Amino acid sequence: MTLDDLRAFVAVCEAGNLSAVARDLGCTQSAVSQRIKRLERETGIRLLERRPRGVAPTQAGRILRRAAADGLSGLDLALRQLADLRAGDGGTVRVTTGATTVRHFMSEAVVAFRGRHPHVNLEFRTESSSRRCFEAVVDGDSELAWITLGPPVRGIEQHPVVGLPWVLAVRSDDPLAARERIEPEELAVIRHIRLPENSTSRMRLDGHLSHRLDGELGHREPPHGEGSGAVPPPSTTSVADWDTALLLAELGVGPAVVPRPPGLGATAHPSLRLVPIPALPPLATGWAVRQWDALSPAAVAFAETVTACLGRPAPPVPGSP
Repeated sequence: MTLDDLRAFVAVCEAGNLSAVARDLGCTQSAVSQRIKRLERETGIRLLERRPRGVAPTQAGRILRRAAADGLSGLDLALRQLADLRAGDGGTVRVTTGATTVRHFMSEAVVAFRGRHPHVNLEFRTESSSRRCFEAVVDGDSELAWITLGPPVRGIEQHPVVGLPWVLAVRSDDPLAARERIEPEELAVIRHIRLPENSTSRMRLDGHLSHRLDGELGHREPPHGEGSGAVPPPSTTSVADWDTALLLAELGVGPAVVPRPPGLGATAHPSLRLVPIPALPPLATGWAVRQWDALSPAAVAFAETVTACLGRPAPPVPGSP
């Protein structure tokens, strides 16, 4: 049993087709088949079964695939880290982030890190959700991932860095722009722009609002006598990221309930006001890694640089007290 045998086996399980894996590996289908047969001889059990369209792992195959995939991703990451150590002051730090993460959370840190470590390559991979960021770390494609912290994930450490306060983003000429704060129960009658579908931030917000509104409005009439108070009115607008929500709010499409990004400057949206919603718990964000102690020195240095930069006072935001 060799690493190449296991790599071929995992690839076949994922592709469901021997010929496709053979093309990717630059070998014959017979060579891939021989690797699978060698694994089956050594384990003493059938690992793949034929299907009308390709192959699929048996129960035993699923067990081996899961263990092999975990081991190979960790080994690949370790080999890259060893190469970074051989490179001395060089190497590569691979970071998976959301669509607007670098702008809001890391722009200052990237400049500071580049000044201190000019020979280290920074590679950023963009994903659409925390789940996909977790997968990039588990698969060994990235050492670090910036995420909205959530429930424990097998094989992943989550390290909180900064909490983002919730705000209601509205145009400066909106009557709500003059408010010093918004209470969660008031959102029961505000048709706000929806955050990204299936995102952790949206699920957290919906959970907070449902919990508070059920508790605070369950025994009295909602504000202005509208709605049940269980959830806000349905919105006709949804977005793929926080920046789009802020832009649409500034354009007057409607208010948006968003976490306040730390890198949002006073001039980014001159016609926008961000009204605090202090009763909602801040949205925790931070790093996801396989194992902090196993990170390369360059990865640790970059993560610590981001953390240090985010610990400085945030720039003033229009509409904030």
